[in-house]
Amino acid sequence: MYVAVKGGERAIENAHAWLAEERRGNTDIAELSLAQIREQLSLAVNRVMAEGSLYDQDLAALAIKQARGDLIEAIFLIRAYRTTLPRFGASEPVDTGIMTCDRRISATFKDLPGGQVLGPTFDYTHRLLDFKLAADGEVPKARSRDAETDTVPHVTEFLNREGLIEEAPHDDTPPPDLTREPLEMPADRALRLQALTRADEGFTLGLAYSTQRGYGRNHAFVGELRIGSVPVEMDIPELGFAVEVGEVILTECETVNQFTGSKTEPPQFTRGYGLVFGQTERKAISMALVDRALRWEELGEDNVGAPAQDAEFVLYHADNIQATGFLEHIKLPHYVDFQSELELVRKLRREAGAQQVQEAAE
Repeated sequence: MYVAVKGGERAIENAHAWLAEERRGNTDIAELSLAQIREQLSLAVNRVMAEGSLYDQDLAALAIKQARGDLIEAIFLIRAYRTTLPRFGASEPVDTGIMTCDRRISATFKDLPGGQVLGPTFDYTHRLLDFKLAADGEVPKARSRDAETDTVPHVTEFLNREGLIEEAPHDDTPPPDLTREPLEMPADRALRLQALTRADEGFTLGLAYSTQRGYGRNHAFVGELRIGSVPVEMDIPELGFAVEVGEVILTECETVNQFTGSKTEPPQFTRGYGLVFGQTERKAISMALVDRALRWEELGEDNVGAPAQDAEFVLYHADNIQATGFLEHIKLPHYVDFQSELELVRKLRREAGAQQVQEAAE
């Protein structure tokens, strides 16, 4: 047993060394710097920050480099590091109404105060490979940066003035902290939104797409999608007031969904909501669609059995770190378990064979 343990230890050390060698790649090629990853792979950095629940671009870039570009492994690294950090306090709720918008669009109203701000987006590209990038060609700079620096109202406020959309719920109850406490069911909306904002983007996207195809009766309009920076404030007890400690870039999406009303509520629109670190608009839209699908019971709608309506299914399977751990653990040694099942199958085969012999003799 001792020899087996030592042999396994040496094999693991060699695997780590080989991994480091593969991560570095051809040493004749310049090594990637964290600044290059942070600045040129910013959408990957944003995803790692969002699903890792830690807003730090340099740490996310380091995790991506260490993980050889495997974003789920990078997210795992960030979450693990996050658990080592001391917590000095909690920030005040951020106000997205004062966001400095780099991108702000609406699919419901064409003319908005402040206008539609297209910002940096793939939406209008032709999805053709740009071989200038392979030749290290310089990319022309934008002629103008039309970020909206003035405070602009949320689009849903226009509908709210006429009572055409549900009031945004206000609840001063401190929400549970999913980063410190395990997920428990039933989960209220605050806890569901926490789980969705750090859920796997692909899983959330698939669920959102399913609702659009009819598995959840969730036809939505993007009321507003905005991306930009918001100040983060923290209350300092010694001072007696909150001070700004920094800024974060957020993506916020509010969807407008149809609602036929009920005996007590007139017909009006309802909301779906998504808020994610960084420029992560596909995730924010998906989150808003799934959020709305999960509200079926609250709004008195029928449960049609759609996956996106099942809170337990959605929330317990959306976390890619938990899913990865459970899936990849089957790569680890299961010798004892397999031997017991192997003996069971052999026993059953012997009994079946004896039974066949007995039946043939009769």
